Amino acid sequence: MWYEGLLAPTLLQLVLITLALTHVTIVAVTVYLHRFSAHRALELHPALQHFFRLWLWLTTGMGTREWTAIHRKHHATCETEDDPHSPQIKGLKKVFWQGAELYREGKDPETLAKYGKGCPDDWIERNVYRHSVLGVSVMMAINLLLFGAAGLTVWAVQMMWIPFWAAGFINGVGHYWGYRNFECPDAATNIVPWGILIGGEELHNNHHTYPNSAKLSQKPWEFDIGWMYIRIFEMLGLAKARSRGPVVARDPAKQTLDLDSAWALVNDRFRVMSRYAEDVVAPLVRQERERASETTRHMLRKAKRVLCREESLIDDREQQRLRAVLETSPTLRIAYEKRVALQAIWRRQGESMEARLEALKQWCAEAEASGIQSLKDFAAELRSYTIPRREAAAA
Repeated sequence: MWYEGLLAPTLLQLVLITLALTHVTIVAVTVYLHRFSAHRALELHPALQHFFRLWLWLTTGMGTREWTAIHRKHHATCETEDDPHSPQIKGLKKVFWQGAELYREGKDPETLAKYGKGCPDDWIERNVYRHSVLGVSVMMAINLLLFGAAGLTVWAVQMMWIPFWAAGFINGVGHYWGYRNFECPDAATNIVPWGILIGGEELHNNHHTYPNSAKLSQKPWEFDIGWMYIRIFEMLGLAKARSRGPVVARDPAKQTLDLDSAWALVNDRFRVMSRYAEDVVAPLVRQERERASETTRHMLRKAKRVLCREESLIDDREQQRLRAVLETSPTLRIAYEKRVALQAIWRRQGESMEARLEALKQWCAEAEASGIQSLKDFAAELRSYTIPRREAAAA
């Protein structure tokens, strides 16, 4: 029958086909638009680039330059009034349900000029792919031809998939709810540790911490399906990852802080601070809770979170809890002050690495003189950081 289309799929087949088609779109967004175009975290073969451009034109109507410009602006202005889609500023409801509309700023000439450099500007981009309505109309015609009347449903799901999951869910929930491996300067979270449904973009805190990394998973238990596809493309000679995040080494026999240590620690500072939270703050909180009264023990229940939280993200309630924790425990106050002092070393923009090295030596000396064993152990651990020989030679 004509209304069944050329393929006349069953309902189950139609569901599977729709999931497969939308998954290709997700791969195009995360690998091509996000990791390749916006962040240049990998190289892609021209043929693969053009396939993704064509596919996105058909299934979303999105232009490479517009999407790239908005995303780069998001990173440059994250959680400020200029951020195109921060739920911390605009509210979760607005970003979740109107995320696609917020991307319209990508057509603004000033935004395009400032953040859209290095994107395709060939004949087909200027004369074909800029007609977004034409692209999605062609997709609708193809679906009707192949699947009959049910093709309209397939097309509708395709049109809603990216606006909901990427523009709404990731940009909204991914800056509002979830867990954080790293205390990066914005509110980005990892929604779940298994990035499958949205191509690995679920690992949003990891991405904001290391935006130029082609691999979004950072912990052994995390899975980034987008990285899996990149590895497959690499084996086929179609891609090459430029970065997987900071490359540092640990030498247990190394007992002296030197310039290699300073370079490695600055480059890997977010992981260093994550280890500080687990190796210094967490055991001290447990010790304080064990010997605290019932009232104080309840107050210390979330002490690790407020002691290690990025300062710009602490709300009034957490600020009150932080003050109470610091007043209750001199030990935790020292641990907190040393964490703030260590972060201040990372933030010394424009300062020479030699000056940072001296600051690190002073920090370690004070940590060892604190009388707190976990701080002394952590100071010794910092000395073991170095740059792998290959990286040192390149530097």
